[in-house]
Amino acid sequence: MTIVTSRDTASPEARRYDLDWLRIGAFGLLILYHIGMFYVSWPWHVKSSQTGPEVYDIAQPLMLLTNPWRLALLFLIAGCATRFMADKLPRGRMAQKKLMGARSWRLLLPVVFGMLVIVPPQTYYEVVTQMGFDEGWLAFYTKYIGFHDGWRSNGAPLIVPTWNHLWFVVYLWVYTMLVLALRPLLHRLPLQRIAALFRQPLALLLLPPVFVGLLRLFLKPVFGETHALLDDWYLHALYLSLFLFGYGIARHDGIWQSIERLRWIALTLAVAAYAVMIAAVVTNTGGWMRAFIWSFDQWAWILMLLGFARRWMNFDSPVRRYLTDAVFPFYIIHQTAIVVLGYHLTQLGLPVGAEAATLVLGTAAVCVVGYEIVRRVGVLRPLFGLRTDTPSRRTAVATS
Repeated sequence: MTIVTSRDTASPEARRYDLDWLRIGAFGLLILYHIGMFYVSWPWHVKSSQTGPEVYDIAQPLMLLTNPWRLALLFLIAGCATRFMADKLPRGRMAQKKLMGARSWRLLLPVVFGMLVIVPPQTYYEVVTQMGFDEGWLAFYTKYIGFHDGWRSNGAPLIVPTWNHLWFVVYLWVYTMLVLALRPLLHRLPLQRIAALFRQPLALLLLPPVFVGLLRLFLKPVFGETHALLDDWYLHALYLSLFLFGYGIARHDGIWQSIERLRWIALTLAVAAYAVMIAAVVTNTGGWMRAFIWSFDQWAWILMLLGFARRWMNFDSPVRRYLTDAVFPFYIIHQTAIVVLGYHLTQLGLPVGAEAATLVLGTAAVCVVGYEIVRRVGVLRPLFGLRTDTPSRRTAVATS
């Protein structure tokens, strides 16, 4: 059974530049969000000494502006990208296994390298600042790679080695392998009827947030959010659903047309939902309805961004080509840069505005310089999720 009719299928050769731009933007917001974690009251690896209630009152509403949807959007886009990659495969299990192997190498090698090299400084400064560890880096690293179980974070054991922010890459790998393995089964589902349903504006506006709201209402209180893979059932239900949704709609041009038409309505709903959500947080009201307020805020922002990007951002440029290649190394590097720079900056006692601006600029500089080094050194490229052949070499091969 075919998944879509020919009139509802996007051209397999056309690259979705709008989704590239959204992916770049979402990762950029994620980096800024992690900088924000240095200044809010929520638990994190290190904290600025320059914060207080007056800073929290400004920073936390800004954090909540992107908190519900930035990662959800990335998983949806990843589902679309997986569909585009899978559709280019020739028929046969060998081609599927080759893609699964290539994706595993591209995603898992940076995770292993990150856990051993990139992430440890984050944990080091966490145990220094929050647990009074004073034995030095070498003693720390020996314990870190030795599965030390004597550190506690917020009363719970601090598991080491850890992947910290790289949990996103691990989850992305799991979902990709699952979808590729089950692809023949997915293609037997009645996706024509499902696609016809989601071309309807009301269904597109209401069904996803109602579903996500139910997950948040019934699963989150039981499982929480752990980022530990094996016990993270609420986040798996949420992010795998969005990944599958992206995979399912990737080639359905009729659904994308509906998303584009709904962009202004989605923007209005997004602003309204955000205002209601902030009011509920500030007044500590809403009860069980907060689960649905959150989910409607999340979906409205995603729908709005997808719609406006399709309308205005489906174009190429040298900036897009550079950042599409750079964004994964940026992601791998950024949190360690924030933690290390933040720890040393807060020792200087700068005004909070100057400290934050320096942290933003310093993190950006570390990411750019790190990427410029990595992309020029062949042995480093796969450790940061880049292809082993350089962009210039790929161009030469393509034109030869």
